[in-house]
Amino acid sequence: MTDTTRPLKVLVYSDDVDTRQQVILALGRRPHPDLPELEYVEVATEPVVIQNMDAGGIALAILDGEAVPAGGMGIAKQLKDEIFQCPPVLVLIGRPQDAWLATWSRAEAVVSHPLDPVQLAEAVVSLLRPAVPATS
Repeated sequence: MTDTTRPLKVLVYSDDVDTRQQVILALGRRPHPDLPELEYVEVATEPVVIQNMDAGGIALAILDGEAVPAGGMGIAKQLKDEIFQCPPVLVLIGRPQDAWLATWSRAEAVVSHPLDPVQLAEAVVSLLRPAVPATS
């Protein structure tokens, strides 16, 4: 595969396997024709999130703000503080009223539960589009 068709790696973090599957099913392999296919890295614990993000190659991190014991907002804040040129982060929140916390976490986007596949796809596409080189 050439660089323009290489899949984009999307890290999906939640302690709940059902939440991870909801995200992956909502986005599918290609949420928009302008984007390459997505390759998912499913993660259930904070140390593995940090390990994957430190290793590089992740185009987007989707973090469950309701995960236990480490919530996605705290992890987002840590990633933004510790990783130079951190990839964009989308946080899944339990209530729309919690969106203000995402400002503190420095997440670029927020989507609330229950997940709306259209809203999730729009947020993901807007975050990934800058990572894809323009073609003529």
